[in-house]
Amino acid sequence: MNLFSIVLRNLRQHLLSTVITALSIALAGGLLMSIWVIKQQSHETFTRVNIGFDAVLGARGSKLQLVLNSIFHLEASPGNLNQADYDYIRHHPTVRRAIPIAVGDNLKGFRIVGTLPQLFTDIEYTPHHTFTLLEGQLFDPSKKEAVVGKFVAEQLHIKVGDTFHPFHGLAYDPRNQHPETYRVTGILDDSNTPADKVIWIPLNGLQTMGGHDPKAANDISAVLIQLRSPTSGFILDLMYNKQGNRLTFAWPIGAIVADLFSKISWFDKVLTLIAYLVALVSAAGVLVAIYNSMAARGRDIAILRALGAHRRTILGTIVLEAATIGALGMFASFFVHFAIMATVGTIIRNQTGVLLNVMSYQAVMLWAPFTMISLCALGGLVPALKAYRADIASNLAPIS
Repeated sequence: MNLFSIVLRNLRQHLLSTVITALSIALAGGLLMSIWVIKQQSHETFTRVNIGFDAVLGARGSKLQLVLNSIFHLEASPGNLNQADYDYIRHHPTVRRAIPIAVGDNLKGFRIVGTLPQLFTDIEYTPHHTFTLLEGQLFDPSKKEAVVGKFVAEQLHIKVGDTFHPFHGLAYDPRNQHPETYRVTGILDDSNTPADKVIWIPLNGLQTMGGHDPKAANDISAVLIQLRSPTSGFILDLMYNKQGNRLTFAWPIGAIVADLFSKISWFDKVLTLIAYLVALVSAAGVLVAIYNSMAARGRDIAILRALGAHRRTILGTIVLEAATIGALGMFASFFVHFAIMATVGTIIRNQTGVLLNVMSYQAVMLWAPFTMISLCALGGLVPALKAYRADIASNLAPIS
């Protein structure tokens, strides 16, 4: 019998412990790869998301809150800007485009955002990609019409021609329904940006919604800004953030989001440490599973030795068996990894509208299997050395 035949026979003889140990390795490997990929993809994806804008101008407050509210539609608005603030920034020589937005209402938990049609016709949310309609047409700024993100349309089963009543506030409360009726004129195609989870209506429609403060009829929540050049950001940052004290200029968007990730990096380190510990425990499980079976294998090993098998062959067989269990576990770990990624990706998509690439290749998919298999082989050394030193005569002696 060759080395691989012996390993295969041993795995079959101890099938239950082999399967249980391989599953623990699969869980460890899948967890390790998933944590690593989610950490990297989240950082790369979220720092790139700006739906085509360089900066956001809003009320005085946190830059991060302003970006999360205006770009990701996650936070409450820190306050409003008046019409004069908007007119000033959109005519500023350093600004190429300025699109106002107004927030404050929802439809069954999905945000309703007032804006201008130019957001969909003039802005590339990523290079060479503008927002496109899956069906229907854009809203008329003078009418009570709406364009719905595809994700919202799927979740609420909305189609072109449907009507709805907005609800006051960012949190859904059926008691706070507005009397106005809006008709859906179009559904946006997927953009894999937070815009997919928003209901868009004319800016004036949200400003003058029944129940809103009539004194703030011309106010807006924020201005999304495209700059003419990178140096423009420094000029406006100096003007609003350092010299001024009334408004906040959030720029650059990617750096502000990256700062959020740096603040929670400790959490990533904790998760990674847990994954490493699980991996070590799984490798130790291989050692225990094989070591506990050595008593039953003693006679088989002694027979192999009596038939001429060298001690190094016995040692290599045990180490190879441990590595094989690791390899089987790491093969299954990819199924665990993709299951975790699909689940986490769905949760992130539901909450933010941002889609992670579940199938993308990352370097961890190469080094994690190699590391785990090596750890398992290393764990197999202890029982392998015990087999190496086993005495032939005592193990071949009659059992009774």
